[in-house]
Amino acid sequence: MPPMPEGHTIHRLAARHRELFAGRRLVAESPQGRFAAGAGLVGGRLLRDTEAYGKHLLHHYDGALSVHVHLGLYGKFSDGERPEPEPVGQVRMRLLSDTHWLDLRGPTACEVFDPVQAQRLRDRLGADPLRDDAEPLVAYGRVRTSTKPVFALLMDQSIVAGCGLIYANEVLFRAGLAPTTPGRLIGVEQWDELWADLRALMKEGVVRGRIDTVHTEHTPEAMRRAPRVDRHGGEVYVYRRPGQPCLVCGTEVARGPLAGRNLYWCPACQRDALPSG
Repeated sequence: MPPMPEGHTIHRLAARHRELFAGRRLVAESPQGRFAAGAGLVGGRLLRDTEAYGKHLLHHYDGALSVHVHLGLYGKFSDGERPEPEPVGQVRMRLLSDTHWLDLRGPTACEVFDPVQAQRLRDRLGADPLRDDAEPLVAYGRVRTSTKPVFALLMDQSIVAGCGLIYANEVLFRAGLAPTTPGRLIGVEQWDELWADLRALMKEGVVRGRIDTVHTEHTPEAMRRAPRVDRHGGEVYVYRRPGQPCLVCGTEVARGPLAGRNLYWCPACQRDALPSG
């Protein structure tokens, strides 16, 4: 099963769609038919702006309507210059400007929101490290009172919006923090450092279009090792590296379930990562 796109991907999409379509009146279609009513509501309207919040994408149209998209595990956008190709597969939504086309396939959600619904979405999401209006101390307020493992708290979209499986595993390794550490044991300074590193990694992901988390001294060039081959990410420390040597200490990377997801960690660099017995 592929990992769900993380927040940096959605912010890249928002920027791409803004560049191609903002300020233009768009034709909206639903070749598949499942978004026909929604396409009828926004078709012919001016796309004012796009917005990314965590793993959610919003297209804001005049008339106070927004199209909300959540890609889920299988959703995917494609775009290009016109003339547009014949629809291939189950195209949920197609947008057309005078110069470009955009297709959406397989999303978990594709729906039209009014301003109240759009605000309800924002209100239920936590702090997004990629948004300048994020409030990390509000997120910490929930972390510091929780007995849940910090890994699970980072994955909770109502606490940290946009952080997914790869970033959660990697940022905890970089912090040398046991993923099973209860949130209540994390001090505010430690949280500030964790947040700053997560924000920096995700910003780099927006620029590069992939997730790279290793420090300069641990790159393939610096270590004279083969580059990582994985279609779901770039150079990482522990994610999907079970049984391989830790790039820092050489200890075998471990894997185990936590919060219904796969946790990867270094037993030496992240001591007591899993409870005994």
